[in-house]
Amino acid sequence: MPFKPASSALSDLVVLDLTRVRSGPTCVRQLADWGANVIKIDAREEGGADGAGPSDFSSRHDPDFQNLHRNKRAMSLNLKHPDGIAIFRRLAEKADIVVENYRPDVKNRLGIDYESLKAINKRIIYASISGFGQDGPYQSRPGVDQIAQGMSGLMSITGEEGRGPMRVGIAVGDVAAGMCAAVGVLTALHERERSGEGQWVQTSLLEALLFFLDFQGARYLMSGEVAGQAGNNHPTGVPTGTFKAKDGYVNIAPTPPMWKRFCVAIGREEWASDPKYATPKDRRKHREELNGLISAMTEKQDMTVLVELFNKAGVPCGPVNTIDQAFNDPQVKHLGIAKDVPSRALGTIKLIGQPVNLSRTPTTMVTGAPEYAEQADEILAEFGYSAKDIEAFRKNGAV
Repeated sequence: MPFKPASSALSDLVVLDLTRVRSGPTCVRQLADWGANVIKIDAREEGGADGAGPSDFSSRHDPDFQNLHRNKRAMSLNLKHPDGIAIFRRLAEKADIVVENYRPDVKNRLGIDYESLKAINKRIIYASISGFGQDGPYQSRPGVDQIAQGMSGLMSITGEEGRGPMRVGIAVGDVAAGMCAAVGVLTALHERERSGEGQWVQTSLLEALLFFLDFQGARYLMSGEVAGQAGNNHPTGVPTGTFKAKDGYVNIAPTPPMWKRFCVAIGREEWASDPKYATPKDRRKHREELNGLISAMTEKQDMTVLVELFNKAGVPCGPVNTIDQAFNDPQVKHLGIAKDVPSRALGTIKLIGQPVNLSRTPTTMVTGAPEYAEQADEILAEFGYSAKDIEAFRKNGAV
């Protein structure tokens, strides 16, 4: 299909998507959802009789693949073939952005690294996502989300104390690196308006997760404090944590200025003046005792009662939902983040929309993920190749 932008915000940009798996596609999805003309470069060897997708997904029709590659068009290229490389270089001459998450040495072997493309297009912005960085002692190591979660220290502060390290329940390293790369690309685009030149944007799963450690990382860097596991308890705020109700669990999060309000709401005004709980430091010292007293009370109430009670008192409180409960929450439905997406292969499907809303240039769901090399002919024609050229490329295995 001809290019139809998902938004007018980035509709003047052409993006060449060389990414696989999750971190790279997460970055490019941000650009596609805001209207960039994304050309997904499928590897030539991915094609088969059934047009099946890349090896990291069992099918292009899986929810995961659809969620990562919506609002894109696709063509295939054999980047080990001289004509395949020549085609890619022609695309790169007119493109604004290239995104890749190969191992650091692969792009150099193929001759599609930043310096090579900069020589033919000084405005090109080239984004690279790796496991551990583009250089250094771990440069050549294969990097995946769980390895980065462990190496960053994230797993050491996730889970209950004494139960051993625990991975986060999503591919947080991949998503974090993809989002960081997207921010880097947009920053470089803004700077290009002044300089007229592109640049190489680099991030890695390891760097992104170290950044996402946030205050836990800062506590170590500034004071040498090494955080440990705290389970569902807040590392420093007490009694912020998860408490059992009659029919499930709730999170309650009274910040220090809310402590007295919390005590009144729970019917224990005397706690506010109790020396054991008078200051945040006192409450941290007596966390186990205090949490036990609170749990003894919350266990006698339904979740809805507790949520209403504390929110009415101005104390943050919410249920611990399963994923289905989350998407059926009235506020989530009101926000409309679950979007209907028209898919040529699957009909209308639902995917997770953008968490950001722009008042003048909103994003839409134009289409689900493309089939293998689905728009190859039209994309090649847009870049000046004739029908005869395209047929020759098919015969010699370049596309």
